[in-house]
Amino acid sequence: MNLRRVAAVGIWSDFDIEEFWEQSEHATNEYVSAPLADDVVAAVERELGYKLPAAYVELLRFQNGGIPCRRNHYSPAYSNFPDVYIGICGIYSIGGDKPNSLLGEFGSRFWEREWLYPHIGVYFADTPSGGHDMVGLDYRACGPTGEPQVVHVDQEDDWKIVVLAEDFETFIRGLIDDSIYEWEDRLT
Repeated sequence: MNLRRVAAVGIWSDFDIEEFWEQSEHATNEYVSAPLADDVVAAVERELGYKLPAAYVELLRFQNGGIPCRRNHYSPAYSNFPDVYIGICGIYSIGGDKPNSLLGEFGSRFWEREWLYPHIGVYFADTPSGGHDMVGLDYRACGPTGEPQVVHVDQEDDWKIVVLAEDFETFIRGLIDDSIYEWEDRLT
């Protein structure tokens, strides 16, 4: 199945979308759903009770979920450390057919129901911690139809919520690759 069926347009017209997604069997099995259709977006939004950001929907029209090549984002969570990053494993597809899709087995409501994550909106990205922290769309300030902030929620730190980006587009454009960790190699 050719998942790259839509050229980058609109919000992402200046974004190198061809290089954004990692192509792997794991991504295909766990995250990547069929090409996105308007009726699926509407059904997922109804089920979750939130309007998904236009930038999220537009990005996933290119490929519906997956593992980004750049998986790290700066986090201001620890102000006494100058360079702290959170990592993500993947971005959830819009649908419910894959384990890591918004309505899937490990979808947004799973984290609220099973792990008791706070009900702030939509959890759309998992992390390497195996559930001990998540990345979500926080609708508390904007309401269910507004433009949510992207936040990091840390279960290990009493559900601490830290804003990573003012919106989804800014979050995606702020992702960087693993080269941020090269300084650690020089220390050993």
